[in-house]
Amino acid sequence: MIETGRLLLRPWREADKPGFHALVNTPAMMAHFGGPTTREKHDLLIDRQMALQARDGHCMWAVEKRDSGELAGVCGVRIGGHAGTPVPEELEVGWRIGEAHWGQGIAREAAQASIAWGWANTSRPRISAWTVIGNTSSWGLMVRLGMARRTDLDFHHPDYAAGDPFGAMIVYAIERSA
Repeated sequence: MIETGRLLLRPWREADKPGFHALVNTPAMMAHFGGPTTREKHDLLIDRQMALQARDGHCMWAVEKRDSGELAGVCGVRIGGHAGTPVPEELEVGWRIGEAHWGQGIAREAAQASIAWGWANTSRPRISAWTVIGNTSSWGLMVRLGMARRTDLDFHHPDYAAGDPFGAMIVYAIERSA
């Protein structure tokens, strides 16, 4: 779907599920998501992305290394908001890159390609991203991508109980240039 110098961002396949779970279900990878979880939860995440791809023509795609075909993580754009939050119809860019691929610029390369795809293929006025305040790597990348903090869009993620720090989302956004 999207090719960069090192990466292929593509729709998910059923066969990706075991590898994705193994890639992301580590204490370090899940540190900002409440800790390691079940395979079933990760399978549902991929099922939702496949449904979004079928409905919208985009999702948080599988990120594959072109030279090896190895699954490196997930990155893409989706209509990612949640009802009852300030972001129900935001075009969200997001990523999760496996630990073995950290520090190689893969998240940035994939996010830049996803944002470029979003501008070229949607008429959205902005692209947003969100994470928890403690995920400095993630919001640091948001800043490096040219995104600015939007405190007016911060929200509590409905999948987490009130007061759970994993639910306190901070939002960054980049506006479409004229």
